[in-house]
Amino acid sequence: MTMKTSTRKLGDYESEVTVEYDAAELEKAKQRACKQLSERSSIPGFRKGKVPPIFIIEQHLGKGIVLEEAQDILIHQAANDIINELKIVPVTEMKPNVVSIEDGKEFKFTLTFTPYPEVKLGDYKGLEVEKVIEPVTDENIDEQIEALRNHHANMVDAPEDATVAEGDFITLDFVGTIDGEKFEGGEGKDYPLEIGSHRFIGDFEEQLIGLKVGDEKDVKVTFPEDYHAKDLADKPAVFHCKIDSIKHKELPELNEEFVKKVSKFETLEDFKADIRKNMEANAKRRAIEKQQEDVIQKAVKNMTVDVPPVMIEERIDQLIDELNARLQAQGMKLEQYMSISGVDMDAMRETYREAAKRDVLTEILLDEIAQVEDIKADNQEVNYEIAYLASLYRTTPKQIVKVLTDNRQVSSVVANVRRRKVMKFIVDNMAQSETVAEEKTEAPAEAPVEKKVEAKVNDKKIR
Repeated sequence: MTMKTSTRKLGDYESEVTVEYDAAELEKAKQRACKQLSERSSIPGFRKGKVPPIFIIEQHLGKGIVLEEAQDILIHQAANDIINELKIVPVTEMKPNVVSIEDGKEFKFTLTFTPYPEVKLGDYKGLEVEKVIEPVTDENIDEQIEALRNHHANMVDAPEDATVAEGDFITLDFVGTIDGEKFEGGEGKDYPLEIGSHRFIGDFEEQLIGLKVGDEKDVKVTFPEDYHAKDLADKPAVFHCKIDSIKHKELPELNEEFVKKVSKFETLEDFKADIRKNMEANAKRRAIEKQQEDVIQKAVKNMTVDVPPVMIEERIDQLIDELNARLQAQGMKLEQYMSISGVDMDAMRETYREAAKRDVLTEILLDEIAQVEDIKADNQEVNYEIAYLASLYRTTPKQIVKVLTDNRQVSSVVANVRRRKVMKFIVDNMAQSETVAEEKTEAPAEAPVEKKVEAKVNDKKIR
């Protein structure tokens, strides 16, 4: 197919390809358009499957419809040829703009898109990152046991003369006002609240400490400047509160009876020894995961690339979609979550921005190394991944393939497998180093677990 193209940059990230087809190519496209239109339309005097002459189609449907169909055919064909022949990889949908189209004349149009960024890899083999194993202290073990006691605690009504304390569970009535006027969402009855959970703004909960059942108090707080409800942001409010009930946690005694209830052991000594063993194994696992994450991020820092902002925005969209899916599984809507968290969509997007940028840079690194090192995902590995997804969603591999095909996400599974292979390649080729951290008097913070990189392949159609 004869196609003339010229490419130019539009700003820092966008590109535009101008495409020209001569009149003969446009005429061929019209013939194909007539075939497609006849398959979708009923033309009087012609049986189904029989393609009428162009002038009959034009008389029945209109010349503009035929020309528009031919135009779409050539635009789709041009987009595919540009990707395959010019080796351009778009990360956004190619947006067409018709410059000129007329029977008997050339067809000229432009395609605007953001191309995949240029990447210059730095060192990614032989990188040295320490594996730091945090020691397990007696305090860690005590904290683990205390968490178990809290998990098995009973909620009991507090004595009549008890006052609200940190960690208590209360119910309360409240009415909020600003400048003496009630506002939407500022009123609650028999509202359950854990003191110290900081579900309410400012020091609301702390101001309830010391009150008894039946006590009333005006709690004064100021809404944050970035509060999701703009009409309340940065405004002082008064909540008239009344305590309805107070419940305390009653922890089980730490004795052999408790040990037998929560474990297979008979004595507290044996129970603690088992906890230590498991925590030490987990510490080693976290150290390995942290080392693997660190070596990949070190390779990312060694890479040079100017990431188009649209790639980060799309990844933020994906992260928010994933959050929304998790919330729906818990019976909560995203809007409710934002209201409880006191954030709007703009603020939420900002909280995800750094993670999104890290994800995009990691994917770019892994994809580039896959090209350089010729790392591919073979059929057996992809089939294993599909079988894993089938077991995860309690369905059959055949059904998973159908869903992936219908949603054009087969390439995402392949990309996922390939990227994991690249991650293993980087880890297998790093310099080994191990350190046992010095014991601390307080519990060490957990090392972050390696985040699974998810593929996102651009497979949008031009519309």
